[in-house]
Amino acid sequence: MTKDGAPRQTSQEVERLRRRYAIRHVLARCGVYGAAVLASLVCALPFLWSAVSAFKQNRDLYNPESSPFLFNEPATPDHVRFLFSDTPFLTFVVNTLLVGALVVVLTLALALPAAYSLARLNRPWGTPMGIAIFLVYLVPPSLLFLSLTRVVVALGLEDTIWSMVVVYPTITVPVSVWLLIGFLKAVPKDVEEQAMVDGYSRLGAFGRAVLPLVFPGIVAVVVFSFTLTASEFVYALAFVSASPEMVVSTGVPTQLIRGDVFFWQSLQAATVTMAVPIAFLFNLFLDRFVTGFTMGAVKT
Repeated sequence: MTKDGAPRQTSQEVERLRRRYAIRHVLARCGVYGAAVLASLVCALPFLWSAVSAFKQNRDLYNPESSPFLFNEPATPDHVRFLFSDTPFLTFVVNTLLVGALVVVLTLALALPAAYSLARLNRPWGTPMGIAIFLVYLVPPSLLFLSLTRVVVALGLEDTIWSMVVVYPTITVPVSVWLLIGFLKAVPKDVEEQAMVDGYSRLGAFGRAVLPLVFPGIVAVVVFSFTLTASEFVYALAFVSASPEMVVSTGVPTQLIRGDVFFWQSLQAATVTMAVPIAFLFNLFLDRFVTGFTMGAVKT
């Protein structure tokens, strides 16, 4: 008996309780990992379906009794070969990468100074200005279409990839500024002041002391801007009609959907070809991307 009158547990009872808790812990961990694996398989099914469909023969694809995830007929690379040899798919990919890279550079060049000034300069209009910049992102593209068309025509950029380079920052910059404002507010002002005491100018202190600390936020901006640019459809379709200047989001449907004829296997091959490298790069920077969004959201 213990001092308070409760019965003392024997070593066998303690060992039995320890084993019971250990079994519960293992079962809980198995349940969590099992749910994660199940969720991953569910998310991967569309990609698996696209990969299998890209190599299916027509009679296998259009047979309702065939399994969509299995090759009921021998696989064929003809549709993938058609995508790369009979359509300017590689030109679309190059245009997409070029537009995405230029838009990312412009977005950082515009968003970083704007976010830094709004986060550091104590002005009464700072917060309303930041909110107003973010509200620009919420304006539907259909409302900005006419005004942006006038800008593109006035600059003589119609039917060129430069029209998208000019237009896309109107979508990416507002969100990037809002994100970077919150992230810059998480950096203490003492960091810049100490750098300026050491002899750096404000610009030098920003480049040497602040930028390394906000690198996760910059990665978030880069990933967000590039993915948004690569998937945008309305402006790309409206401002570019010449096939050599198209990007993947408009060029692939234009080339592979002709009237009521769908080159379905080639469409799926294009989807897989673009999804794999983007997913690989996204996973490389996933931790910094999530950190940038979460920390920026907390400090906004």
